[in-house]
Amino acid sequence: MHHCWFNGTIKKVDDVQMGFNDLGLMRGYGLFDYFRTYNQRVFQWDWYWERYSNSAEWLRIPNPIQKEEAFKIVNELIKMQGSEDCAIRFILTGGYSEDSVKMTSPNLFIISEDLHFSSDADYSNGIKVITHDYVRDMAEIKSTDYKQFMYLQSDIKAAQASDVLFYSKGEISELSRSNVFIINGNTLSTPDTNILKGITRRTVLELVKNDFKIEERAITLQEVLDAEEVFTTSTTKRVLPISKIDDHIIANGKIGPKTQFILDKINVMVAGW
Repeated sequence: MHHCWFNGTIKKVDDVQMGFNDLGLMRGYGLFDYFRTYNQRVFQWDWYWERYSNSAEWLRIPNPIQKEEAFKIVNELIKMQGSEDCAIRFILTGGYSEDSVKMTSPNLFIISEDLHFSSDADYSNGIKVITHDYVRDMAEIKSTDYKQFMYLQSDIKAAQASDVLFYSKGEISELSRSNVFIINGNTLSTPDTNILKGITRRTVLELVKNDFKIEERAITLQEVLDAEEVFTTSTTKRVLPISKIDDHIIANGKIGPKTQFILDKINVMVAGW
C-alpha cells in the first residue's frame, strides 16, 4: 500500500487530491527527487537531501520542510510500506496560483512507490540506446520537465531501444534519467557539464577512485562509440552496461569485465547498507 505525505498529512496515494491551478501543472514549475531503500534504510540520504534542497534553491521555490522533519516522514512512509524495499519521491511545485503566475506557497508531496528494475538479461547483454541532439534546460536541476523524453517514446520503442543518449555539438551529456561512463584501459571517464550529477554517479566515483584513473570532462559521441566499455548509472539501474548505440555495437555486445567489476563492487556495498 503506497502513501503520500502532502503538506502535513499522510494519506493513501489514491486519496490525495491537488487543485488544477498548481503552477507545476499550469506552468511546469516544479522539481522532484527520487531515492530508494536497501534493507529498509534510505540510501545516501545526506546526498539526496543536498541535491533536493539545492534544486529548490536554484529553481527559487521555497523549501517548506527541514531535513530532520523530512527524514522522519520518509521513515514513516517506509514503515507503512511494509517489509519490502521501496522508492521515495519528493515533488515540490510552485503551489496554487490565482493568476497562474504569482507564487504564494509551494506544494510538497513525499510519496512511497514500488521499485522497478532492469532485467537480468540487460545486465548480461547490455541495453540499446538511441541518440538525440538535445541538451536539457537547467540540466543541473532535477526538474519535472521531461517532455523531450516523453516525446521520444515512440522513437525509442520503434528502435527496440531502452533509452535515449543526449548529445549536442558532438559531445554527449546523459541518458534521459541516468548518467553515462566510458572505460578505456584503466581510465574511467564521465561528462561533467550539461548533466544532472546523479547520486549513483557520485557513489561510483567514490567507490572506485582507487581502482581507476577518474576523468570528469567533456566526452565526444565518437569517443563513446569507440570506447572499450560503456555503462549508465541511476538509483534503480545501479551500474547497467550499454552495448548498442543506434546501430553501433559496443565491444562484443555484452557486459565488459571492468563494468562487471564496478557492478559487483556496488552490489556488495548496498547489500551491507
